Amino acid sequence: MMQKHGSQGNSSQNHNQVEQSFYGLGIAPKILEILEHIKFKVPTPIQLKAIPLALEGKDVIGIAQTGTGKTHSFAVPMVQRLMQVKGIGLVLAPTRELAIQIEEAFHGIAQPLGIKTACLIGGASMHDQVQALRRNPRVVIATPGRLLDHASHWNFMPDTVSMLVLDEADRMLDMGFAPQIDKILRFLPKERQTMLFSATMPKEIMEMVARHMRLPVSVEIAPSGTTAEHLTQELFIVRKEEKLKLLGRLLTQYHGSVLLFSRTKHNARKIAIAVRTMGHSSAEIHSNRSLNQRREALGGFKTGKYKVLVATDIAARGIDVSGVELVINFDLPEDPENYVHRIGRTARAGHKGHAISFATPDQSSDVRDIEKLIRTTLPVSKHPAISAEQFSKSSAHSSERKHKFQGFRHKQHKSHRR
Repeated sequence: MMQKHGSQGNSSQNHNQVEQSFYGLGIAPKILEILEHIKFKVPTPIQLKAIPLALEGKDVIGIAQTGTGKTHSFAVPMVQRLMQVKGIGLVLAPTRELAIQIEEAFHGIAQPLGIKTACLIGGASMHDQVQALRRNPRVVIATPGRLLDHASHWNFMPDTVSMLVLDEADRMLDMGFAPQIDKILRFLPKERQTMLFSATMPKEIMEMVARHMRLPVSVEIAPSGTTAEHLTQELFIVRKEEKLKLLGRLLTQYHGSVLLFSRTKHNARKIAIAVRTMGHSSAEIHSNRSLNQRREALGGFKTGKYKVLVATDIAARGIDVSGVELVINFDLPEDPENYVHRIGRTARAGHKGHAISFATPDQSSDVRDIEKLIRTTLPVSKHPAISAEQFSKSSAHSSERKHKFQGFRHKQHKSHRR
């Protein structure tokens, strides 16, 4: 059984947020000082709702779109409760990048209080991680596979966990971690506090909640699948062979940082090379890259060394970079829910952002699936760089294409036929 904690609409959230501060949420004075020192003044809606419940020791399910401050929604109460109770706080994350960023968020709060952390991820030195575990960290952030590696060597003792967080739980299930998560949960003490954070709430998570959480309180800030408030979206219908040409034109229009998503790692490599040929700096981040290469790419993107970061969905939730001007879906994702996570890399924490998607003429059903999830119609644009006449002859005039194209707007269909 799950309790529902009253959620508000976006407009009332924004109004209340202006009046709110971290005072009055039950946060200890010393941690309030730390938040003030690191320039955290106004809590986000998910922080306003989740922090007081978590501080009470309740099991919490937090549903909120990306870029809304979920990490500090569990970091603040975890650090405070670990000052009061014995045991370890364990945070499970789907990707190495996200785990690293979670540890960075904990550092700012935990270090001034003398609380040590350890980050256990694949691709990094097991020896260094063993040394970190021997220093008796109170907070362990890990990817599921590497945590099980350490547990199998008795480096990590699951029975010491008193608090558990599953971050981006839906993504972990998407990536096939369900068996590993089930195994980890079986080893953990039954008497623990569990928090689960996610942007969407598929039935697999509901089943996990029923098995492993005790009367959880659900905190839903926006409906599952909702995109960021200040995000604008745009769709180009374009043949596969015209995509690079359109990309080149768009990169001359946008001068800020661009995060580009490819469906495959092989295509990501080709796109990154093509972008450099166009005269723009680029890096790539996907499963074929080593941890050091991925760190360098992400670090270079954050500092402006690279204008364009080409990524596969492994990075859809692991990239926490403020100021991304544009997200480009060079390929539509296989799973519509990944569309929300991809475009959530821009328009973070109340800032403006824009997302552009390329769809081929035979992908109308994929577009409809995305629109159904986000509950809005994607506006279709035309670009003078793409020959509408040539496009019309090869696709829109064919009876088969016409039938498939019904999913797109009639107005756009007419414009392509001119």
